[in-house]
Amino acid sequence: MEEEEKCRSKESSSANVSDNISAQASSRENDSVKSKESELRRNRLKVFNKVMEKSLQRLVADASFSRFSHYFHPLCKQNPQMAEVIHKQFISDLQKAIQEDINKVIEEGDLEVKLEELDKLEEMAKDTPDAAWRPSGIPEQDVCSVMIPYHQGQEEYVRRELKKLQKENAALAQRVQTGREAITHTEQRIAAAVDEWKASVADLESFVLSIWPSENFDTF
Repeated sequence: MEEEEKCRSKESSSANVSDNISAQASSRENDSVKSKESELRRNRLKVFNKVMEKSLQRLVADASFSRFSHYFHPLCKQNPQMAEVIHKQFISDLQKAIQEDINKVIEEGDLEVKLEELDKLEEMAKDTPDAAWRPSGIPEQDVCSVMIPYHQGQEEYVRRELKKLQKENAALAQRVQTGREAITHTEQRIAAAVDEWKASVADLESFVLSIWPSENFDTF
């Protein structure tokens, strides 16, 4: 029994060691993959330059002297050395012009910044479970799928703005109505005050006439 338990213990220890080794190997592999991805993102511009360099080399290889001599056979037949010099100069100028164009695209297009933005988009997309939009192959359907949500959003925006304007107009109309009512009340108070003043004047005249008859005024 003791020997069986010892054997089982040894087998369990071996299994644990094997699992730990496998886990460590898997972790190192994942770290290596992440490191490679990170390095690839950091070297996007270098990769782009390398691709452009390879493409330029293929282009130059296609413009070989044999093909050049095929199209300019009379010149090559008459003076092969001069034709070879012209071809070398042509290749040199071609490489220089293409490289200048590539550099101009990198500078004017701010390619390094754009590649960094691409890295950020890629990093953000990792947390997005939904698949990115892809064209269906039917132009009408693709246009509708893009334009209809846009127009629906614009329609909703117009509705919100319309409600906002209607609310503001209602508040403004209420203020105008309140102002008109205040003016009407003021006019009424002024008219009442004038009537009271007229009545006071009439009472004063009556009082004066009562204590001083009108014939007394004729003597003056």
